[in-house]
Amino acid sequence: MSDPTSVIDDLREESEELDRLVAGLSTQGWALPTPAPGWTVAHQIAHLAWTDRSALLAVTDADGFRTLVEKALAAPGSFVDEGAEEDAGLPPAELLARWRDGRTALQEALRAAPPKARFPWYGPPMSAASMATARLMETWAHGQDVADTLGVVRPPTDRLRHVAWLGVRTRDFAYGVHGLTPPAEPFRVALDSPSGDVWAYGPEDAPQRVTGPALDFCLLVTQRAHRADLALRADGPDADRWLDIAQAFAGPPGTGRPPKGAAP
Repeated sequence: MSDPTSVIDDLREESEELDRLVAGLSTQGWALPTPAPGWTVAHQIAHLAWTDRSALLAVTDADGFRTLVEKALAAPGSFVDEGAEEDAGLPPAELLARWRDGRTALQEALRAAPPKARFPWYGPPMSAASMATARLMETWAHGQDVADTLGVVRPPTDRLRHVAWLGVRTRDFAYGVHGLTPPAEPFRVALDSPSGDVWAYGPEDAPQRVTGPALDFCLLVTQRAHRADLALRADGPDADRWLDIAQAFAGPPGTGRPPKGAAP
């Protein structure tokens, strides 16, 4: 994706949807525990605010961002939790304002970035479009944690195409973080979008295939639902294995969610 405008627009809309979920919460609502162990609603928003600030630093101050990377390498097991804790104790109105200001500044910086610019990140360097895609994925995924906590069902939108694309692109990464060798052949992934179109990736005649609802695929690759609770089909042993380990987010393998009805 050379022009980042559409994904930045979708990132803004995704953020605004989550904003509407939390803006009217009471102090007690911000303190509700979410499916992420040890994280409240406030931690979820604080994590997004912290990561937006990190991304803004990567876009505007590469040297300053390298200092963050050094800190992450020094404490890889606690770095993400520390980022969430940083703002989670703020009064809700202050935390909300900080998240709004940070995400707006990041989106403006991405819109103003030179077309071929590449920015440092915790993994490979990223273009403006890739950075916005990653931020949208995280915003949607952490928004799902908040929605589940509040008992809200969010109607899926075609903004999920960015999450689905990232889930497909990170196939080999998911194998790698599990110490596995990725299959040499590409898979065919065909997903039913919320609007009724089919989002297809990979060769049409590929023997290894994944099909099903785009929402379910996005829940799987962000590890917001267990595979057993999703209507995804894998044809071929390699595709089947992938659905057990898929993750679209950076970092070590996630623990995911237990199946519905499983004992706590």
